[in-house]
Amino acid sequence: MLTGNIKRMYMSATIDKSTLQFLADLKNNNTREWFNENKKRYEAARKNYIGFLDDFLKEIQEFEPVAHNQIGKDLVFRIYRDVRFSHDKRPYKDHFGAFVSEGGRKSVMPGYYLHLAGNNNSFVAGGLWMPPSDYLKAVRQELDYNLDEFKDIVENPDFKKKFGSLQGEQLKTTPKGYEKDNPAIEYLRFKGWNATMPLSDKVVLSSSFLDVVVEAVKDLKPLHDFLMAPLREIPTTE
Repeated sequence: MLTGNIKRMYMSATIDKSTLQFLADLKNNNTREWFNENKKRYEAARKNYIGFLDDFLKEIQEFEPVAHNQIGKDLVFRIYRDVRFSHDKRPYKDHFGAFVSEGGRKSVMPGYYLHLAGNNNSFVAGGLWMPPSDYLKAVRQELDYNLDEFKDIVENPDFKKKFGSLQGEQLKTTPKGYEKDNPAIEYLRFKGWNATMPLSDKVVLSSSFLDVVVEAVKDLKPLHDFLMAPLREIPTTE
C-alpha cells in the first residue's frame, strides 16, 4: 500500500497555470459578457480547483476529523456575487474560495479557508469568522479562563513567522462584562479570530503546493481546537 509522499506522486492534483490566469483575467474583465465568452475557461478552472480540494481533504482527514465525509465541490463558494445591497455591482468574485468546517461551508463553526486568486493574492487561513453573539461570548470566556494556553498558540515564534498576528474586526472599547485591565483584553476585543498565511503564485503553481497547504492546516489546528472547545455545547446555526 502506498503511503506518504510516494502515494502523493500518483494521486495529487496541482493548480494549473491556466486556473490562476483565468482568475487574474476575470478580475480585469468582470462583466457578464466576458464571463459568458469564457465560460469553458471558468469550468476548467473550477474543476481543477475542486480536484485539488479533493486531494487536500484526503490528506487532512488523517489528523482533522472535520474533513471526514466532505468533498471538494460541496465546500466551494459560488463565484456569483450577491449585489442586491452592495454599491459594488461587479457580478463575479475574482477568486475561488472553499471552507472546511464542521457543518460544511455555510457553518458558523471554526474552520479552514483556502483562497485562490491571481497576482499573488492567494492565502490559506484558519479560525472563527464573525461568529454569532453566543459563540462570541463563549470564546471570550474561554480566552479569559485560558489565556496562557491561547498565547502559547498564537504567540509562538514559529506560528507568528508563518501567520503573523491574528486578524479580525475588533471593538474599540472593552467588551461587556470585562475590565480594560484584563490580561486578555487585546484578544477579548476581537469579534473573530483568524490567522492567515499568504501564498505567492509561485508557491500555488509548484508541485509541492499540496504539502504547503496541508502543513499550514496542521499548524492552524491548535488554534482551531482552542476555538472549538467552548462551542461544543452550543447548537450549530446557519
